[in-house]
Amino acid sequence: MKSIFTTEAHTEILNRIEQLDGQSQAKWGKMNAGQMAWHCQGPLNIILEKNDYGMKPSWFAKLFFKKSLYNDKPWRKGLPTAKFLKTKEDKDFNAEKATLVELINELHNQRDKSEWNPHPAFGHFTADQWGQMQYKHLDHHLKQFGV
Repeated sequence: MKSIFTTEAHTEILNRIEQLDGQSQAKWGKMNAGQMAWHCQGPLNIILEKNDYGMKPSWFAKLFFKKSLYNDKPWRKGLPTAKFLKTKEDKDFNAEKATLVELINELHNQRDKSEWNPHPAFGHFTADQWGQMQYKHLDHHLKQFGV
């Protein structure tokens, strides 16, 4: 499984984001490109401890969903999105893209950090699992937009 903490995966994700513009169309789902760029910031804000979105520990999430966050199996199209990561508001793609790239770079710059605080809902992840999870989420949405 690729990890956002490797130079290759980091560069790949940034190159794929660079292929998007405000007119990029989703192959599935309801988000436009600006909303997707805004949405993708959420998990990065969690790992970087900028926002926990009021999430609470969930035994259900840990038991039934946690491993799917960092394994090799792709997520299916149209998975439900957590309410706090949804928006119906139009978002300025260029501004959201710039913030997303900034967060990705900030996280990548912490790639040598070995201890991470627990996820507010899923609990403890290893550094490898955190990196894989972040890559998997970004990859899922970039595929959603054909890049």
